[in-house]
Amino acid sequence: MKNTNHYAILMAGGIGSRFWPISTSKYPKQFQDILGAGSTLIQTTFHRLAKLMPKENIIILTHKEYKAAVKEQLPQVKDEQIVLEPEMRNTAPSILLGALKIKKKNKDALILVAPSDHWIQGDIEFQENIEAAFKIVSEEDKLITLGIKPTFPNTGYGYIKYKDEEGEDAKPVLKFTEKPSFKKAETFLKEGNYVWNAGIFIWSANFILDSFKKHQPETYRLFEAGNDVYNTDKEQEFLDENYHKTQNVSIDYAIMEKSDSVFVILAKFKWNDLGTWKSIEDELPQDEHNNTIVNGRLLPFDATGNIIKTQNNKVVVLEGLKDFVVVENDDVLLVFPKEKIQEIKGLREKAIEKFGDDLG
Repeated sequence: MKNTNHYAILMAGGIGSRFWPISTSKYPKQFQDILGAGSTLIQTTFHRLAKLMPKENIIILTHKEYKAAVKEQLPQVKDEQIVLEPEMRNTAPSILLGALKIKKKNKDALILVAPSDHWIQGDIEFQENIEAAFKIVSEEDKLITLGIKPTFPNTGYGYIKYKDEEGEDAKPVLKFTEKPSFKKAETFLKEGNYVWNAGIFIWSANFILDSFKKHQPETYRLFEAGNDVYNTDKEQEFLDENYHKTQNVSIDYAIMEKSDSVFVILAKFKWNDLGTWKSIEDELPQDEHNNTIVNGRLLPFDATGNIIKTQNNKVVVLEGLKDFVVVENDDVLLVFPKEKIQEIKGLREKAIEKFGDDLG
């Protein structure tokens, strides 16, 4: 029997511009099958969460332009479960709004916050971690985040330093560090009590709202003023009038770095935030020439270490190409060196500037 006090806020508002040209502002990466798995990232995430709670307890926070995409990909979701942000304002405002809506429905609610565009392997292990976290936050005022044991000194992730307390599931967080230098990341791995920040959070509705009241009083007052209209047909009007007034700030900066009640549970599952095209190499098998192919058929001649994604299982013939990304959609063919993969976000902006918004 699923616990009716368990709720989820599924974050589905980002653009995923480093996965351009597949991920665009019209159809971002959460609505794409990036890994050729047979279902999109948001579908995979929703079905994982629905094993932990009644599916009607999952609310989806997304930009107003993505309502049709959510309804098309998750037809089992009712309109009242889709919360439409009038504009993109980072994670803190949307999490606060979601918590207020959930608390109004159920004052005993426990909330899981999860990104819709990450890749997780090990659903049973994920379930065990989340159930353990729900048990802790049902008994104590704690803000819990999940940490991933680092496998290499990644400079693109945030790191969490924790106090290693023997036998405790949830370990006190000592410090957050955003995207360190390579040297710093190497030191973190040697020290051993650092994990990657997965951006997955668990807390009670009451305690996260108390934390906003304490650490973000202005934002709290702004959103709390809409309490009478949340979960009614007047909610959207209130959001359209007020959402833009809120601070554009992440939950990490707004709450997690300020609170002294933050704890981390070490994840038992395999995780990838799918931040860039390079990350799919970690999740998919390579051919004998270290090429990674998604939805395509490759004929390589002295072509090694490439990432290729086509539409409709196209045949791709490559000769003499090494360590490149080759990706296409209806309008764009991208052939770009892997070593410059972080520049794809800027490329997208240049393409839009030269050829129009339709490309991004």
